[in-house]
Order: sequence, then C-alpha cells, then structure tokens
Amino acid sequence: MFYTTLLRPLLFRLDPESAHRLTFNVLERARQWHLLRPAVIPCQPRCVMGIDFPNPVGLAAGLDKNGEYLDALAALGFGFIEIGTVTPRPQPGNPPPRMFRIPQASAVINRLGFNNLGVDKLIENINRADYQGILGINIGKNFDTPLEKAVDDYRLGLQKVYRYASYVTVNISSPNTLHLRQLQSTEALDDLLNQLKTEQEKLAQIHGKYVPMVIKIAPDLDAEQIESIATLLLAHQIDGVIATNTTTARPGIEHLPAAQENGGLSGAPLTHRATVVIQQLHDLLQDRIPIIGVGGIMSARNAEEKFTAGARLIQLYTGLIYRGPDLVKEAAQAVCKSRIG
Repeated sequence: MFYTTLLRPLLFRLDPESAHRLTFNVLERARQWHLLRPAVIPCQPRCVMGIDFPNPVGLAAGLDKNGEYLDALAALGFGFIEIGTVTPRPQPGNPPPRMFRIPQASAVINRLGFNNLGVDKLIENINRADYQGILGINIGKNFDTPLEKAVDDYRLGLQKVYRYASYVTVNISSPNTLHLRQLQSTEALDDLLNQLKTEQEKLAQIHGKYVPMVIKIAPDLDAEQIESIATLLLAHQIDGVIATNTTTARPGIEHLPAAQENGGLSGAPLTHRATVVIQQLHDLLQDRIPIIGVGGIMSARNAEEKFTAGARLIQLYTGLIYRGPDLVKEAAQAVCKSRIG
C-alpha cells in the first residue's frame, strides 16, 4: 500500500530508467543502513531441477542486469534471483528513450538491447555480495556477434558463469537484439542446444558439480513452433524452460499512448498469452522438464493461474514496477498455502 499510494506516483514522474536507478540505489542504501528488514515467507521448500527453492517466487532477469543489488533484493523475500542478461563483452544497448510505461494497461515496453557491463563485471559483483541464495544467471550474445557465431558467445558465457550459478538461463527470445529470435527455429536451436549441452557436461566434470541449464522462449510462437521446441528440449535433456519473454504483439492496447513504440511488451497485457504458452508446454512436456512461468504476474491470482497451467516456479518483473515488493509476499503466500504447482 505504501508503495502504490506514495512511492509509485513519485517514481512515475521520472523517466523509467531514472526511476529504476533511484529505486535500486535507495533500496541498497536502506540495506547498508540496516533499515531494510528481510521479509520472511513461510513456505515448504520445493525441489526443482535438483535445487531446493525456499519459495517458488523469483525475480526475473532484467531488473538487476549486472548483479549489483543482490543483497538488497534478497531482503524482499524472493525464493531465487535471476540476474542478467549478461553478454561476453560490455555493451550500451539501444539508444534512449528505450523504456515506456503504459499505466492505463499496467504495462511496460522496453527495447533496452542487453545493456550490461559484461560478464567479468557481473562476476566481480557476485563475489562482492554476501548473497548465498539461489542464483540464476541469464546469458545472451553481443549485438554485433553474427548469428552464425552466436553459440560462441553463449558457450563463453556459460563457461564464465558456471561456477557461480545455481542455474544458467540461455536467452534466445529477447525481441531487442536483431535476429536473436531466429535461434528458436528448429535447425538453429537443435545445433545450439547440442553444443551447449556438450559444454555443460564438460563444465560439470571440470567443476565437480552439475549446474542446470534452462532456455527462455518467446510468447510469440504458434502451436507448431512450441511443439518443435518442446521436442528439442526433451531430445537434448534440457533442465528447464522459462515461459515467457516479452511480446512484440500489442493485445488490446493499440490505441494507448506509447503502445506503438518498438520493443517488447510486458505486464498485464501479456498475462493471458504467457499462461497459454505455459499450458501448451506442460501438455507437451508432461512434467518431464519443469517450467518457470513469467509474464504478466500482477497479482496473487495471476501467480496461481501460472501454477495451475503447469509452472513449477514463477518470476516477477513488471508486476514489481506497478505493485512493489508486496507482490512478492502475496504471490508466495497464495501459492504456498494452496500447495499448487
């Protein structure tokens, strides 16, 4: 309530990226001054991908791209935190303005373009943090790496983050890196998964531990494409799938200001479509590969819907922008009490 009635109106007077920086800096300062009391969410841990998650509600990649705020974010009650997307080399991303709020629809459009400080800086930040919880690291390719050499970027990212990650997410579904989504095509994805699975097995031997690898897919796939992806995930024994990334569609908001900006749409307009993709994947995978649900989770009810559709875990992003940290506790309590998923 404090966030939605007092803080959000102030933050929404700033452009989205400035508001994001201010929010995270204040959060980190509050932690340093011992003003941030860690949220405690009673929940029966659940084992997914061989990992015991203290609760099933996580932070999606994109909010802490460089792993700079792990300790502060941990205090909000997340069962796990995913950082990134990180690329092998630093890159500035697309030119601003590149984030747009659509308050009438509780939505955000972004075309950030994997802006990050590079994988080496992310590792420095991980080593500096005290965070000991479950950490997902989301890897991508640099914008100027040709698509035919994308696997080299993903392999390097996997090599560098492997020892620090609880699981690694391979992001092939952002709409904001040119041609990236072509990696979801059958032939390209088959080759990518084959090479990354081989690399994962090598790294498991080197480090003496097995780190699960998950694939993040787009919501803008038809039933045939989803079936093809599910078949490849099973064939290559991929450990998990995140459904979904942002959408290039504009369902029901075409008339609203900023709705025609290029980029990926997240928030309430994505809720239904993301849930449909989760249901389709679950029907195909039949619990042989766990699904992490993300996309338009704006309430406890939305969280329950994702689990009912077949998700084993969920992640929040745009819901935090509109609802604040109360959403973490609400979603976790609803799911933990109902024991769904």
